[in-house]
Amino acid sequence: MPLLRQLEFAFQTADPLTSILSPRERRTKKSTGEGQAVGSIRAADIEAIARELLRSLGAARLATKLRVEWNPRLKTVAGRADYSEKLISLNPMLVDHPAEIDRTLRHELAHILAQFREKRRRRISPHGVEWQQACRDLRIPDEKRCHTLPFPAKQYARRFIYRCPNCRRDFPRVRKIKRTVACLACCRAHNRGEFDVRFRLKLLAA
Repeated sequence: MPLLRQLEFAFQTADPLTSILSPRERRTKKSTGEGQAVGSIRAADIEAIARELLRSLGAARLATKLRVEWNPRLKTVAGRADYSEKLISLNPMLVDHPAEIDRTLRHELAHILAQFREKRRRRISPHGVEWQQACRDLRIPDEKRCHTLPFPAKQYARRFIYRCPNCRRDFPRVRKIKRTVACLACCRAHNRGEFDVRFRLKLLAA
């Protein structure tokens, strides 16, 4: 298992990601991870490992675009995946839990890989069957939606409630939604997963 040994070597030196995707052109820039390090762990090294994992799963085209960064703005989550930017952001506090770096990387990588595999370019459920399959392919078959690391938790009041006019399901949100979104479940059930204005979410009066 050369990949596993490579991962072990990289992380032994640690000091104690309901609408349809709107495509955005990827900006040309050098790797986010270049020159960025937390403790003795460089983002560029983690990025190289993530790219190798993608290549091993037949996603070489995606591997060339993927970037990994340490993001100090992350406080309560271990990582975040942005498919439109092909970017994985990791919480620097992970260096205090070095055994979790590999799993967090694969968790976020599964989000990007699962969306990449969706040929119809529709947005998939964040932790649905596609993500679960990507987790199995990345050798974390029992992965859960949320981490259990002791990061400080913040609670925000969800002041804005949106409702699907078809299924009547409510979608609480902390902030107003700035773009047109529709109920993913109804779009899947009645329009093959494509955006349908009939299921556009409506903001309820406060």
